[in-house]
Amino acid sequence: MSAPWTVTVLTIFPEMFPGPLGVSLAGRGLQRDLWRLDAVDLRGFAQDRHQTVDDTPFGGGAGMVMRPDIVAQAADAVVARGAPGPLVYLSPRGEPLRQARVAELAAGPGVVLLCGRYEGVDHRVIEARGFLEISLGDFVLSGGELAAMTVIDACVRLLPGVVGDAASLAEESFAAGLLEYPHYTRPQVWEGRAVPDVLLSGHHARISEWRQEQALAITKSRRPDLVGTSRQ
Repeated sequence: MSAPWTVTVLTIFPEMFPGPLGVSLAGRGLQRDLWRLDAVDLRGFAQDRHQTVDDTPFGGGAGMVMRPDIVAQAADAVVARGAPGPLVYLSPRGEPLRQARVAELAAGPGVVLLCGRYEGVDHRVIEARGFLEISLGDFVLSGGELAAMTVIDACVRLLPGVVGDAASLAEESFAAGLLEYPHYTRPQVWEGRAVPDVLLSGHHARISEWRQEQALAITKSRRPDLVGTSRQ
């Protein structure tokens, strides 16, 4: 039997994990050993009694930069002990995270996520260890921990057995290159707003066609950049 999908997080705040990942679908999956989490404290690789992991930037400027030697020692150590998957650094300047990349990571044995802090990480270790840089969007967080949790959650829900009805994953936003169609449930009429008649028809072909039309219309309106790449 193959080992569960394993994520290793390199962080100066290991106590932040599992955090939200310990509840709901991800939490139940963690309890059932459908995936594993190892939060590694970067300060454990510091050489001084203050467990310093950062220093002032060459060239001047505000803030501090995480040292390459500390990050490299941590990355090398977890890889040497068998942490699976690619090395990923959560960074605002990284490639935008797409569902295709999430599926790729989830299909592998795991991933090693580096959570930056301060002004970031010395670029030399990113190059030397071949870290893939991934961004959640055009904004900046205080650190990579929340970004790492987001990546983990997105991957974990794709793992076999985590989501009860795996078929529900096939029609989600981005799964086919489009945003998802709108959903409705009881009551049939709410505040004067009725459920579309087609959803009450019982005609599955028409319902499927309506949902596709809705998904395409919403995508054209909100994310026109996706329309040309959708797999309709």
